[in-house]
Amino acid sequence: MAGTHTLNETERQVNARVSGKPIDFAAMAVTSNLFRAATAVRNHLERSVLAKHDLSWTAFVVLWVVWIWEPIETRQIADEGGFSKATLTGVLTTLEGRGYLKRTKSKDDGRLVIVNLTGKGRTLMDKLFPEFNKEEKYVVETLKSSNKKSLADDLRELTRHLES
Repeated sequence: MAGTHTLNETERQVNARVSGKPIDFAAMAVTSNLFRAATAVRNHLERSVLAKHDLSWTAFVVLWVVWIWEPIETRQIADEGGFSKATLTGVLTTLEGRGYLKRTKSKDDGRLVIVNLTGKGRTLMDKLFPEFNKEEKYVVETLKSSNKKSLADDLRELTRHLES
């Protein structure tokens, strides 16, 4: 449960509150359930996997982005992760202090900071990501295979629409 009320309670209350208003209920249901599902997934992954490694969601996203795209500039990490540069700075400081990554000045432009994983960071991600993916599998295990593909395609389309 993402809040103090169940999904059914929330939907009943919303319907009672906005009944008779010119509302696109399907659009509202998709948007609110997308948010609620994303929050539930994030909370589950933080509790089931990331907490064991003393990582926040944001720290994991930073490690993931660097792992996939290294070497990568800090501004690109912030863009890919969807958080502010101020938030990123604090997370990078924590992760660098733990020995998971290294920041260096760009040789081409001293104003830019390049981030790479350390050996310890790569070892962590090599161990962590299979655990993370096991929980991703658990998250969607109640969906039929065809529904998983369809849902992933629909979410990609929604993302493309909003990013264009």
